[in-house]
Amino acid sequence: MSEHTSLLSGEKKDDDNGSLRRRSFGSFSRFGPDVETSGVKPSGDSISNIPLVLEDWHRRSMSAQADEAGKTLSPHHKKGQSTGQLGLTQRNRARSFVQNIDGTMVSMTPVEMGRHELYEEVPFLAMSGLQRKEHSLSVAFSSYAAQLDTLETDEYMAATTGKHLNPEEKERRLSQMSLLLLDELEVDAITVTTPLIFAVLIASMLMFNMGYNISVMNAPEPFVFPGHSTSAWSMAVAAFCVGGPLGAVLAGQWADQRGRRGALMITTWLFIFGGFVQALAPSLNIVIVGRAIIGVASGASTVLVPIYLGELAPPSLRGVMGTMTQFALVIGILVADLVGFVLANPTGWRYMFFLTSAMAFFQLLLTPFLLESPRWLLGRNANSNKARFIIKKLRGFRYDEEVETEVEHYLGASKSQSRNDSNDNSGGSSAKNPMLEMFQDKKVRLLVISTLVMQVASQFSGINAVFYYSGLFFDGVIENPLVGTTLMGAINVLATYVALLLMDKCGRRTLIMWSSAGMFVSCIVIVVSLNGYFSDMVALGAVASYVCFFEIGLGPIPWLIVAEMFEGKYVAPAMSISCQLNWACNFFVGLFFPYINKSLGAYSFGPFAIVLLLTFMFAWIYLPETQGTTPAELQAEMVKKNAGRSYHNMDIEGMASHAPPSQDEWEQALALLKQLGDDDSDEAAGV
Repeated sequence: MSEHTSLLSGEKKDDDNGSLRRRSFGSFSRFGPDVETSGVKPSGDSISNIPLVLEDWHRRSMSAQADEAGKTLSPHHKKGQSTGQLGLTQRNRARSFVQNIDGTMVSMTPVEMGRHELYEEVPFLAMSGLQRKEHSLSVAFSSYAAQLDTLETDEYMAATTGKHLNPEEKERRLSQMSLLLLDELEVDAITVTTPLIFAVLIASMLMFNMGYNISVMNAPEPFVFPGHSTSAWSMAVAAFCVGGPLGAVLAGQWADQRGRRGALMITTWLFIFGGFVQALAPSLNIVIVGRAIIGVASGASTVLVPIYLGELAPPSLRGVMGTMTQFALVIGILVADLVGFVLANPTGWRYMFFLTSAMAFFQLLLTPFLLESPRWLLGRNANSNKARFIIKKLRGFRYDEEVETEVEHYLGASKSQSRNDSNDNSGGSSAKNPMLEMFQDKKVRLLVISTLVMQVASQFSGINAVFYYSGLFFDGVIENPLVGTTLMGAINVLATYVALLLMDKCGRRTLIMWSSAGMFVSCIVIVVSLNGYFSDMVALGAVASYVCFFEIGLGPIPWLIVAEMFEGKYVAPAMSISCQLNWACNFFVGLFFPYINKSLGAYSFGPFAIVLLLTFMFAWIYLPETQGTTPAELQAEMVKKNAGRSYHNMDIEGMASHAPPSQDEWEQALALLKQLGDDDSDEAAGV
């Protein structure tokens, strides 16, 4: 094998950074060793549109796309079909590579390039609603790479036959190659390993416990130290929100110092301890202390769980993981309501509080299956063998080459999404403060302000007044207030599922406007009903619609704006300030709603209606559409970002030939070696 053949096939690498050394590559091509090629460069003229077949695919629902996964062209079954039609019968197994603007080269298959793009663009956060961004990126890169493949094939045909591909041939190859690559990129979305399942299960239990403690104070209120004052009980409820922001701050330090796994363990022990304090409390003041400890654990969970699962899961699964944890949260709220039917009595309320510790202890039993975040390990030591072992288990890899490729994805994405991006440095000075830079950057400022306004609106809409004090609200409206509370919990779970479907199809600004408008109308109906103009059942229905409208917009969208629209270096500071503001507003609602209800009576939802009206007006006038860029826009960004690069051997159809050898191939190779050895022995015996 010649020197540049070995280099460009990825078998010889630079000692310093693993990149391919610059060599002459004019005589090395996937079309054969005698074909001259200078590679292809992306440009707005050559890569200008998304193939129609991908536009149709993109418009399908996420469930329909999952059903179709694996049914498109497969490199293992369709090899040679399209290229055979184009006359490309002699093809060399040359690995694709990219020549950067500085002359360095990196060897990756098209699907590896696509996964690297996903790692860089999708934040390391498990966030409900991210599925659309993940899929749009996959569609955009599939189209981008397929057009590079088609351009290179067209150049080859022109050089060897004197004829370019006709429009029909170009369209056919472009459609086939883009679907084939999209199929490969989305394999991660339907491939889940057992270690990843355990990670999701254990992390989701933290969110379940948080949801349980959001609503656990509702049912037993009349039985917990009877005779307590309104101020004492409101403080017991609001103490949860006092610990929340503290936990959110401490979680970042724990995660950096002790690792993601260590931080999750600390949070689990806090749930255990806080539950015991509440269950064994001799007075309401001690209940307040226990409630604050659980608040710390809950605040830490809101930070740690999205980060931990986001760093374990591949980019195409982070939205799904976020959805699962969101369901765990709302199911926890519902379970607290259901448990109240059995334990909300003078002798059982302590057991309600003790269940927090019991659930956390069960989670503790599962922690041997809890893996450390490979991103955290690689951040401390890029050569970490432990990180590589974990990646191999999480992804189900069989070969070291696959593991090393995944490591490069992690390292490249971490560098790209780092807060202290090298572009922020000026003349060797230290990097700017990302928090200040967000407000100084005019392009980001409106998004920051919108995010903060949405966080305030999310809590001051009054949703947690329902979950904290629904028993107080339904008293007199329905015979058994706990029935109304449980009904709201069940509707909350169903509304979360509906929200998932709507976020797949509707713009974020549209959902915010529908959410705030629907909640506003619901508040008006509640107030009118409580004043006797409508029946109590109408009031109950209005509260149900109020919860539903919250879940489709003001619940998830404020967090999704950060994950979808902010640059990687801004995601962490934007999430931090959003989290603190959300907990602060949550505290005020929990503390003051009993006084509002006592003072305003039937008009207690009036202040929330005013906030919702202002939210609608802000969204209508100022809020930008934050659904995320379309595949066509993402592809245009890829063209701009990679304009200085030259792509060689973008052979999508033949990319499977560069996978590590299968067991059958190993057996065939060993059989051949044995046969050659036997032949040599026979020759020696004959001699």
